[in-house]
Amino acid sequence: MNTNRLYFIDAVRAFAILMMLQGHFIDTLIDPVYRDTSNQVYNIWSYFRGITAPTFFTISGLVFAYLLLRANAKGDDRPRIKKGLFRGLLLIIIGYSLRVNLLDWFSGYFNSYFLVIDVLQCIGLSLILLIGLHMVLKHHSYIFSIVLFIIGFLCFITEPLYRDLVIKDVPLFFANYMTKVNGSVFTILPWFGYTAFGAFLSTIFFRHAHRNRFKIFTIITFFVIGYFLVYHSSWFLKELYYLTDIELLFRSADYNYLFTRLGNVLILFGVFYTFERFLKQSLIARIGEKTLSMYVIHFVILFGSFTGVGLKRFYNESLNPNEAVIGAFIFIVIVSLISFYYAQTNHFVYNLARKIVDRFKK
Repeated sequence: MNTNRLYFIDAVRAFAILMMLQGHFIDTLIDPVYRDTSNQVYNIWSYFRGITAPTFFTISGLVFAYLLLRANAKGDDRPRIKKGLFRGLLLIIIGYSLRVNLLDWFSGYFNSYFLVIDVLQCIGLSLILLIGLHMVLKHHSYIFSIVLFIIGFLCFITEPLYRDLVIKDVPLFFANYMTKVNGSVFTILPWFGYTAFGAFLSTIFFRHAHRNRFKIFTIITFFVIGYFLVYHSSWFLKELYYLTDIELLFRSADYNYLFTRLGNVLILFGVFYTFERFLKQSLIARIGEKTLSMYVIHFVILFGSFTGVGLKRFYNESLNPNEAVIGAFIFIVIVSLISFYYAQTNHFVYNLARKIVDRFKK
């Protein structure tokens, strides 16, 4: 089986993190008067911004499950499972910590805002869930693939059932993973669906990437299925509704952003997989190796993690489009430079956390 690195993945991650940086910067600081849905440029920007989170979740599932499969094929996946659990928990802890205001805490003021769930907590929990599925089904490879696909499909198709979910009499720490009423930006459903679909793709890559013409066939498949999901998935769900009379299918088709965004992600995969040979050892590939450190750095600078002092505090909803675009470019450059020359790689964050844990153990 092919165990080579999938270089296009780093390029996809780089695209996603750069889109996230400019998206957060512009969305946070631009004056609301310029949010003009009749402006085609704004609509294009908004559309591509919406691809960012689905790409992150899908690529996280693909990478993580691929590494698990590779370790299992070598006969010892325990170190990878242990590392994965550590990474998942670390992402959850970092996600919470980025919303902590230490100055408020030191002054005796505590706000439940730091308990809201964002992308890091959801990805961290998703990785832990994937480990659980891997441990149960690692000896049944094809069943593992089928289960992942079914989970992804069910997460999407049942979205109308929990779209406006309100959970009472449950601690915020747990409730926030399922409902947005308390301010959570992401919830584990439906976003684990993207991670499951990504993990499903990893099983295909792991089994067949060594075959002749796999790459060209996969690229075509990415484009074809991606196009179908973007433009025809709503029609398909309605046709299924007419055949089965299952109302949930019609409700899913009526507000079908999940399958549509998955189609966007697959087309994006197809583009970067096509040009993979030009991306090896490139700058964009190096950026893709630093997504966690860039995420943390951008959160501190823009939203003022730990101190409450960030760009948002001084320029919230105050920039015109020209200022926002130029500022976003400068913001990306600064975050990238800090990540390259100070944080260096994602391993910097993980190794720092491991050192802290080891000191506590001693």
